[in-house]
Amino acid sequence: MDPCPFVRLIVESLALKLPSATRPAGSGVHPSATPCYAKLKINNFPSQTALLPLCSAAASGPPESSTSAPGFHLDPEALRGLSCRPAVTLKISVFTGRMGRTCGVTCGKLLGSVKVCVNLGHAQTRACVYQNGWMKLGGRGGGGEPVASLHMMVRSEPDPRFVFQFGGEPECSPVVFQIQGNIRQPVFSCKFSAERSNRSRSLPSDFNINNRGWMRTLSGEKGRAGRERKGWMIIVYDLSGSAVAAASMITPFVPSPGSDRVSRSNPGAWLILRPNGVSISSWKPWGRLEAWRERGPVDGLGYKFELITNNGLTSGVPIAEGTMNIKKGGRFCIDNSRKDSALSFLSPVRGFVMGSSVEGEGKVSKPVVQVGVQHVTCTADAALFVALSAAIDLSMDACRLFSHKLRKEFSNDEQEFLP
Repeated sequence: MDPCPFVRLIVESLALKLPSATRPAGSGVHPSATPCYAKLKINNFPSQTALLPLCSAAASGPPESSTSAPGFHLDPEALRGLSCRPAVTLKISVFTGRMGRTCGVTCGKLLGSVKVCVNLGHAQTRACVYQNGWMKLGGRGGGGEPVASLHMMVRSEPDPRFVFQFGGEPECSPVVFQIQGNIRQPVFSCKFSAERSNRSRSLPSDFNINNRGWMRTLSGEKGRAGRERKGWMIIVYDLSGSAVAAASMITPFVPSPGSDRVSRSNPGAWLILRPNGVSISSWKPWGRLEAWRERGPVDGLGYKFELITNNGLTSGVPIAEGTMNIKKGGRFCIDNSRKDSALSFLSPVRGFVMGSSVEGEGKVSKPVVQVGVQHVTCTADAALFVALSAAIDLSMDACRLFSHKLRKEFSNDEQEFLP
């Protein structure tokens, strides 16, 4: 398998130095430790936002305290579009006051901006540094002193990734293609099933289900026909027909009492499995995905993914957590690149790991999966991420309100379904 060229544009070591006469704080402003924020913009990419810690006005060297922006991921299409330009301009604008907008107007007050030229000519093959140090913001004060200075490091590094796409919706047992430019090559096939027996058949015989509620017992389930979604499983096969990964619904998705939604306090869960021997019925857990339906102004699919370590199921390492819009869908991503990421202190995983597209509820979904090359040593490694992508996509259906019916592919002997 050959990867596709990706480049990561990184903006880090962000810090702000204000003259002592400058007083940015005001009504509704952040505490004095971080009263300002920066907005980063490059071409047609969505803007990024980062809080800015303050440095002493007398500081001249690198800041003792700094932060990082989310950065920009340049895929092959973006790189082709930018390659015809000698340089790309990164604009960083600094604001004081509250982040956000009111009636379409930015709440913060613009303090100044800087621009950095980024030449991506060699970015696909080697790491490049475009700026490292202090830059003056805006004009000068009445005494000729700079209004403020911004410290930053702007750099890029190659970030090649394998790209896969499901040929159909995961519940329709599709073929999975590897994408390389205009070439689509089949690399995996999937088999989805929704049987009650999957829940036990997919687990190794020595699998402990008594810790941390990894699996609910069958007690009290008899009277809940049509009020739970369980037994779903998708197996990923390589081109030789060997099973190389699977996602198995280990905890049913059930509505909370008096409701028709899966709550955060009682989420459904999947195990992402790798083969554990030559038998198709023997699997070893690799990761665990929880999913639920968030309440709030906007309906959201909440999720949490953790790696299962060699110490057993009670020592999972969380590496991804978030919410995506139920109606619009979103992107499931495992990326611990930012030094100030909360997960970077918990997880041994570094850098971009994987990203997967998820369509909104009721829309046709053919997930596109990107996997960082450093996390793939063989085809079976890539298959695990394909199985994880299928699980998060299927969770959109599993978390559908129980007042709505599912399509026939999800049916078992207890559920109604759409024709």
